[in-house]
Amino acid sequence: MPNPGEISAILPHPSTIYRCFFGFITVFCMWLAPVVPVSGDETAALPDMDLDRTVALALEANISARISSERTRGADALVKSRRTEFLPTFSAQYNYTRNDEPRYSVIPILGVVQPEEEYAFVTRVTQPLFTGFTLTSQYQLARMGLDAARLNEALVRRDIVFEAKRVYFDLLKTLKLKVVAEEAVTMLEAQTEVAVNYHEVGMTPLNDLLKTKVELANARQDLVAAQHGLEIARAEFNLLLRRPIGTSVTPVDILDYAPLSRTLAECLDTGEKDRVEVAVAGLEIQIREKEVTLAGRDYYPMVQVQGNYYKLGTDWQVAGGEGISDSSFWDVQAQARWDFWQWGRTGHGVAEKKSKLAEARLNRTELLDNIQREVKQAWLKADEFEKNIVTVQSAIDQAREGFRISEALFKEQMATSTDVLDARTQLSETMTRYYNALYDFQIALAALDRAMGKPTIEIAEVQ
Repeated sequence: MPNPGEISAILPHPSTIYRCFFGFITVFCMWLAPVVPVSGDETAALPDMDLDRTVALALEANISARISSERTRGADALVKSRRTEFLPTFSAQYNYTRNDEPRYSVIPILGVVQPEEEYAFVTRVTQPLFTGFTLTSQYQLARMGLDAARLNEALVRRDIVFEAKRVYFDLLKTLKLKVVAEEAVTMLEAQTEVAVNYHEVGMTPLNDLLKTKVELANARQDLVAAQHGLEIARAEFNLLLRRPIGTSVTPVDILDYAPLSRTLAECLDTGEKDRVEVAVAGLEIQIREKEVTLAGRDYYPMVQVQGNYYKLGTDWQVAGGEGISDSSFWDVQAQARWDFWQWGRTGHGVAEKKSKLAEARLNRTELLDNIQREVKQAWLKADEFEKNIVTVQSAIDQAREGFRISEALFKEQMATSTDVLDARTQLSETMTRYYNALYDFQIALAALDRAMGKPTIEIAEVQ
């Protein structure tokens, strides 16, 4: 029988046995831990931002929304201005004339007929009667411009809603991917410690140890990339809300999703009817039609009525004087003017506007084609990500079970550390695919709503 010294020479050092046991316990605890931990600054903090509030704050802070609102106010002011052009115009004029000398009548008894200094004050009222449809067309153009400005304002708000959704779900996705990367690093650190201990007692070859260290180095690089991706997503979120770029934010997570219930045909029909751009294109056609009418205004005469009231005098008080037989009088004039020959200028101008009208109609046709393409692409993307969610959800359980089996076999020395690494890597990749599919599906739904012209979110009041 071997003596105690020989036995102690064969067995590994007690500290080595302790490290191996501790490594087993660490890996086993990592296996029992949930795939999505709740540790970390982002997940431990209480959520301070939900989707509705994000959209409301984005609409309030966005510069483009403010610009579109100002354009609407400007268009409304133009309508009011054009309306006043139908009303009479009142004006006043004050003149002073200095002649070289007074003029006398050839009949001495009549005296001065033109004084040396003349003052005149004229009050005038002008009412247009017919302007070749100019005033009517300009007013209708202003009304259409106001409608177009309001539609464009709605269009800008719709795009802001989509951008807010996209940024929100992108932030949630990067948070989850950072958690997955942290898990991978923690697990590989524990696995590396076990591999070192096993190698020291000759239970695993050097190749397994080296591969574990390489995998740990790669996981740490992935974690740095995930952290930077989160910082970029957080910065984009804060820029959307026009807050300091480093402001901390913890969004309310959204793990549930509603399946895509609308068919492609329904979405295509909705997009053609409800897209704001279609209404804008229709208004553009109406505006071009009115411009054709406005360009032909010189085909017609211009008619207006003008009334004048005069006061004349030889001093600034215009109260008459020598040489002025009647110091105050009035008249009414009816004026008609027609530029009947302009070498084809009006006809060429009308032809130009008709060409722009044809262009507007073609633009509307092209727009409808583009909407059909956008809606189909958005619907297919949403359908793709929804199917990916269903597929990956079942793969998660399989990846977890595969990791559990590999871990059990490794403890029984029936599998290598490489098998455990591969199983854990597969689980991490599966979770990454799941979160990508889940949040990309939400973004795809937002893109589909935008393509159909129907942002469905209810905007909450900013608290």
